[in-house]
Amino acid sequence: MLRQFMSYYRPYAGLFWLDFGCAVASGLLELAFPLAITGFIDRLLPLGDWGLTVLAAIALICVYAVNTGLMGVVIYWGHKLGINIETDMRKRAFAHLTRLSWRWYDRAKTGKLVARVTRDLEEIGEVAHHGPEDLVVAVMTFAGAFALMMALHVELALITAVIVPLMVWLVTVYGARMTRAWHEIYGRVGAFNVRLEEALGGIRVVQAFANERHEETLFAADNAGYRKTKLDAYRIMAVSTAIHYMGLRLVQVVVMVAGAGYVLSGSLSTGGFVGFLLLVGVFFRPLEKIAAVVETYPKGIAGFRRYQELLSVEPDIADAPEAREAPALKGEIVFDRVDFSYDDPLPVLHDISLRVAPGQTVALVGPSGAGKSSMMALVPRFYDPSGGQIRIDGVPLADLTLESLRRQIGLVSQDVFLFGGTLRENIAYGRLGATEEEIRAAVALARLEDLVATLPEGLDTVVGERGVRLSGGQRQRVAIARVFLKDPPVLLLDEATSALDTETEREIQAALARLSEGRTVLVIAHRLSTIAHADLIAVMEAGRIVETGTHAELLALGGAYRRLAGEAVVPAA
Repeated sequence: MLRQFMSYYRPYAGLFWLDFGCAVASGLLELAFPLAITGFIDRLLPLGDWGLTVLAAIALICVYAVNTGLMGVVIYWGHKLGINIETDMRKRAFAHLTRLSWRWYDRAKTGKLVARVTRDLEEIGEVAHHGPEDLVVAVMTFAGAFALMMALHVELALITAVIVPLMVWLVTVYGARMTRAWHEIYGRVGAFNVRLEEALGGIRVVQAFANERHEETLFAADNAGYRKTKLDAYRIMAVSTAIHYMGLRLVQVVVMVAGAGYVLSGSLSTGGFVGFLLLVGVFFRPLEKIAAVVETYPKGIAGFRRYQELLSVEPDIADAPEAREAPALKGEIVFDRVDFSYDDPLPVLHDISLRVAPGQTVALVGPSGAGKSSMMALVPRFYDPSGGQIRIDGVPLADLTLESLRRQIGLVSQDVFLFGGTLRENIAYGRLGATEEEIRAAVALARLEDLVATLPEGLDTVVGERGVRLSGGQRQRVAIARVFLKDPPVLLLDEATSALDTETEREIQAALARLSEGRTVLVIAHRLSTIAHADLIAVMEAGRIVETGTHAELLALGGAYRRLAGEAVVPAA
């Protein structure tokens, strides 16, 4: 874990050595002050030379000025180092998250993921700054102070060192406890964020059912759990700090009494005694720093461990080593004895075989839960089949890179997601870099001109989080406009017009018919009137295709399709 953590320093080696070097130099200058005081008392004062005394004071001020500059570099540039590493980690984590499959997100909690990419990495950034420099400077200062104390008075130095094993034990034991405590805290933060996100994201449902008090109760439980876990961590910290403080003050008192005896016996000068007392503070300052770091390090360690756990998740869907760029697709899609299931051992699709010819419109119909959407999700490889094979233009999907495959497939689903930006940004998401004319053309094809005309800022109107300022039908038309702009050879329409009124649906269906010309279209619809003119209709029940044919053929067959049609059958033209 340490080796992986240190690898993030490589791009910033120059910044690291600047921070590290200044920290070491600052630590060495700290050791100079007790020696200067010793010389001041033992040598300068007896001489009674004011000029020399003032000169020595000016020299000491210069040393302090240099140390001030070094500390400024450590504080700013050191934190810049930590922030750079934190930023790189966050960038890598986000890129990794965008590549994880739908199957993984089916189980993931967004609130916990947000905590991992925000709070966890902030703590890691602090450790990245303070970690190496604090440890090395602490050891160097510790050893340097002890060496100077030995030079001043061996017996007094050994008396001081007696407390060291206790402090090492304290840091080791309580540091491990703090690490476990903060790891648990991060888990609580994730649950806390999940509760907060769900309650606020679903606030309309909460208020519609008058369940505000229920949500407050659930939130209070998570809040109380978070409070208890954090108090446990701070209780450990309080005990550790108290023991450390008492140990240091006890040593200072012992050194003061023993040192006074050595001064009276003549084995230690007055200046040496004062300098020794100052060195005791310098000697224990690294331990104080380490005690303070006990609060920071466990947070960073716990955060980095969770960060590693996230990066260790391998995407279920990824490019094969030999995968190649997809050429311009003609659009033939073949399902060859395909089986599929989610995590549940019960299969969702059974032995699906279907050929969609290039430029053909094939409709999937059937009751809810028949497997229509699952079958459609296999085409862009949002999931992989558990058995059988899917080919496009004769090439297995796994032999093509995901980006080149998905770039040529357009999807409009029943559950439309809009980003919180402007209407223009949401439409342009279909093809980043599209021109104004192309966006306007997509708006016209999706019958959005009237909406744009009524909005206060037109295409630059902010639609709100998840498009909350638009109606369901308007959101669906924005999703359709994206597909018009993308202009792909393969279209997947999952209830693409389900939220539209009858008149608008007819207009969009006409536009989709124009868009579908020369393209392969796989469409799901519950209203059979919208797919009566499809080239082929596949009827699904319980994860199987039970009938295929045209609208007229299936009606004449008098089977499952006829039952679905019921009294609402629209005669084929």
